[in-house]
Amino acid sequence: MAGQRNDHGKRSQHLQSDYGGGKRRNPGDDPSDQHTITNEDTVYRYLCPLRKIGSIIGKGGEIAKQLRADSKSNIRISDSMPGYDERVVTIYSSSEETNLFGDTGEYICPAQDALFMVHDRVIAEDLNNAAAAAEEEEEDIFGEVQQVTVRMLVPTDQIGCVIGKGGQVIQNIRSETRAQIRITKDEHLPPLALSTDELLLIHGEPTTVRKALYQVATRLHENPSRSQHLLLSSSANTYQSGGVLVTANAGAPLLGLYGNYKGSWSSSFYPDHRDEASAKDFSLRLLCPIANIGGVIGKGGGIIKQIRQESRASIKVDSSGAEGDDCIIFISAKELLEDQSPTMNAALSLQPRCSEKTEKGTS
Repeated sequence: MAGQRNDHGKRSQHLQSDYGGGKRRNPGDDPSDQHTITNEDTVYRYLCPLRKIGSIIGKGGEIAKQLRADSKSNIRISDSMPGYDERVVTIYSSSEETNLFGDTGEYICPAQDALFMVHDRVIAEDLNNAAAAAEEEEEDIFGEVQQVTVRMLVPTDQIGCVIGKGGQVIQNIRSETRAQIRITKDEHLPPLALSTDELLLIHGEPTTVRKALYQVATRLHENPSRSQHLLLSSSANTYQSGGVLVTANAGAPLLGLYGNYKGSWSSSFYPDHRDEASAKDFSLRLLCPIANIGGVIGKGGGIIKQIRQESRASIKVDSSGAEGDDCIIFISAKELLEDQSPTMNAALSLQPRCSEKTEKGTS
């Protein structure tokens, strides 16, 4: 069957064609506006240069609407950040493989289809400009092939599927496609990244980059991040009252949707056995309106104690740590990569109570 995965997590048919744009298998209405991302969805975050954002938005948002309709995926574009020349294009959909990918006979999920539609539009201007310049100089336009670069944000808990144990997967992709692929983090992250994002770069000739992007996108599709369901709350990269405290990564990696892992997983993305000593400190912070803090703590501290017991996370409330009408809730735990996250479980239990519009002090 087209698109079937083999034992190595790769699809059975790929990298034999210069893939074209996707086509819908079942034409119909535009997808319903999906306001949430689930752990089963496929999610990509593509960095688009500010000068090219018009190519995927269009006048009055017409191009973005058409991309959504053609791919049947959800596409959200972050606000621009002063002094920064990129915007994050978040593409997400069900992981069901319903879209025919070019003439390959293979079906892919709507988000992966939309990823290539966005990519094609972003690099089209560069390719057209290079061709025009070559014609003006009366040179052979095929004499020097234009180079393109893809920049994507990938959560730390997901990037291992691209790297592989001992770096074997990423080395195979490099060898098979001849694309340059690098992964950077920490001080190399762009300001729009979350504190535990990693920056994935693919560089080379257009057809080479396209093939490498397909392999990378397929692995991300098959290995979703365990915390992607919280991504939409970070789309503005700002403080959100009643929700997860998210900041732009500007040299202060303490705050963020994914929190802060103190340590490195580079040599053990897929440990062969449980090793409690390899547990990492994971923390995040929530902003909670002071008016709602009673609903978080509960009478006699009953609610917060129960959430601590059920999640196994440490939860502390600091009413002096934030400005205005909000206080900060600190959530932390020692965690193993392969386990469910106590920190995330606690945040999911607390967030509705922080967001609840109520005048009650307790519940």
